[in-house]
Amino acid sequence: MIYVDADACPVKAEVERVGTRHQTRMFIVSNGGLRPSQNPLVETVIVPEGPDIADMWIAERATKGDVVVTGDIPLAAKCVAAGARVLKHNGEALTEANIGNVLATRDLMADLRSADPFRQGGGKPFSKADRSRFLDALERELQRIKRG
Repeated sequence: MIYVDADACPVKAEVERVGTRHQTRMFIVSNGGLRPSQNPLVETVIVPEGPDIADMWIAERATKGDVVVTGDIPLAAKCVAAGARVLKHNGEALTEANIGNVLATRDLMADLRSADPFRQGGGKPFSKADRSRFLDALERELQRIKRG
């Protein structure tokens, strides 16, 4: 299965395209505001409003053999611990080998932002190259899972 943390996710259409090609069931999870897909393999899950409710829904279900698409690092850490394969929107894989460093960097950046309320920016805009890397990474992950 593929779980998508859909709030602010720029690659929902790409997930649906690749998931459909592999006949993989997909869960698009958000707090609302998304148009449901007509694809029978896609289930749109609307969770109640509240902090991290969508993340908790995904974390409770993702397990070995699943793919989770998220930019949320704490959610990624929980899913990696559960054995799921995790991809960021730019195609970067989050694994047992790198999730600790990614989580520490996220925490450091949060501390820096809170220490300087005038600190601006920090993120790069999402590009066509990021979209292409994501498509390639998702394809490789689903093939890897099928091979066992």
